[in-house]
Amino acid sequence: MWMRTKGMALVLTLTFTGSLLAGCSGSSDGEQGVNSANASNVNETGMPIVKEPVNLTFFTGKSPTNGNKFEDVMVWKEYAKMTNVNVKFELVPFESLAEKKNLLLAGGDYPDGFYSARLSATELAKYGKEGVFIKLNDLIDQHAPNFKKLLEKYPDLKKGLTMPDGNIYSFPSFYDPSFLSMLIGTPLWVNKDWLAKLNMKEPATTEEYYQYLKAVKETDLNGNGQKDEIPYGGTGIGNLMNQLKGAWGLGNRGLGHPYVDIDPGTQKLRFIKTDPKFKELLQYMNKLHAEGLFDKEIFTIKDSALYARGQQGLYGSTVIPNPATLMNQKNYIGLGALQGPGGEQMYSHIKTPMVHTGAFAITNKNKNPEATVRWMDYFFSEEGAKFYFLGQKDVTYKETDGKIEYVPDITQNPQGLTQDQALAKYFTWLGGSYPGYVRGEYFKGSETLPEAMATAKKAEPHAIKEIWSSFSFTEEETEIMSSLGKDITTYITEMEAKFINGTVPFSEWDKYVATIQKMGLDSYMKTYQSAYDRYSTK
Repeated sequence: MWMRTKGMALVLTLTFTGSLLAGCSGSSDGEQGVNSANASNVNETGMPIVKEPVNLTFFTGKSPTNGNKFEDVMVWKEYAKMTNVNVKFELVPFESLAEKKNLLLAGGDYPDGFYSARLSATELAKYGKEGVFIKLNDLIDQHAPNFKKLLEKYPDLKKGLTMPDGNIYSFPSFYDPSFLSMLIGTPLWVNKDWLAKLNMKEPATTEEYYQYLKAVKETDLNGNGQKDEIPYGGTGIGNLMNQLKGAWGLGNRGLGHPYVDIDPGTQKLRFIKTDPKFKELLQYMNKLHAEGLFDKEIFTIKDSALYARGQQGLYGSTVIPNPATLMNQKNYIGLGALQGPGGEQMYSHIKTPMVHTGAFAITNKNKNPEATVRWMDYFFSEEGAKFYFLGQKDVTYKETDGKIEYVPDITQNPQGLTQDQALAKYFTWLGGSYPGYVRGEYFKGSETLPEAMATAKKAEPHAIKEIWSSFSFTEEETEIMSSLGKDITTYITEMEAKFINGTVPFSEWDKYVATIQKMGLDSYMKTYQSAYDRYSTK
């Protein structure tokens, strides 16, 4: 059984990269989509993108914070006017995205493109090779000058996008590597007002964090005469584990590689999930669970219900982008790297800058590939990114002495909406996974609010310095990782939950490790080593 836990990669994400192309136009075997029948309808530069209107349909992932019809949202209404390209977004909640996406791809009844659809490198390589997703190499070279500049500026970006056959099939979601608060994304938050009432300092160690959660449970901090305070709330426990594992020295190459990092003693690859330090982390999590410090519905609650409960001011701690924007709670502070029981203190909760390889792909059903590439490329320009994230000057944002801020209707909504709820009327980037280039200069989401920036400043001294980007796997290696690798990661996911909720005692740890070994861990690590060796020598 596969369960998605936000912020924690519980299943293996295989990322394929091929040889770095000498130029962006790398295919010569009948490039799909170039010089299509409708190419003459496309203006080479400027707006509108096409002379005569074009209609496109995209399969689109939807966050709980998004509105229910993208076509009615300001940014897309205005962009349709600017471009002459009318897009119908077929929305699918992220919770059911994988299942519906797989059915569409397998059945052949797919639309012109996949937008914010979280296509994995495995899917891009498979369906790109089959011709479902069109090759973009020449299209990027000819019709995407903004994205082409990014590929030249960040060689690792091109490596990560290039599949084993030498082709690029997608546009990514790419974060500026220097934008630390964005790479952190979801800090570990605590209620500063409750800390003050408890006469406790900001937790600096895992023990102090435990004592804070315990005090929240035992104290009527909201003064309503009931013990309804919830020490920690989240959608699953994965986010919290990812925030805490650095306190045990784990995950020292970032969130992009949840199962493997480098052993600081031997400088060799280490399988995190069988390491004795990971057992200690699970024991800590088990203690929190056993003492009732987690929300009772933590394994079943959905994002929307979590945010609604958060608006009632019931959580002592959580891991989300920002309580101020999602819960209308402005009394939280983010923690830096907590020190663990062994003295280790490392902030490893940092994403790979290319967070989604397959944020946007064009299918072979698309009769207007040139126009579609131009449509997408605009959002990789300064002007387009500013429009996508900020909207229109004096409508959604104001610019005073070079300082950009959203209008009060968004930041101090008169109807009492949270900032994210107010933004949803104008934008669709909320919830992430969108294709584009994110920089702090024009991105004004929750990651750039003062409390998020302060958290990044706290984390910076202990932030990991080397973040692994995607590794490349050959077809033979992919078969290994998608068979025994999937079996191993599925087993680990199930056992993590059982260790934490106490249904499996820690006296079974050695049996758990032995089972993973028998499932083929040596072969898994040998495959990972081959991919790492190639990565290290590029």
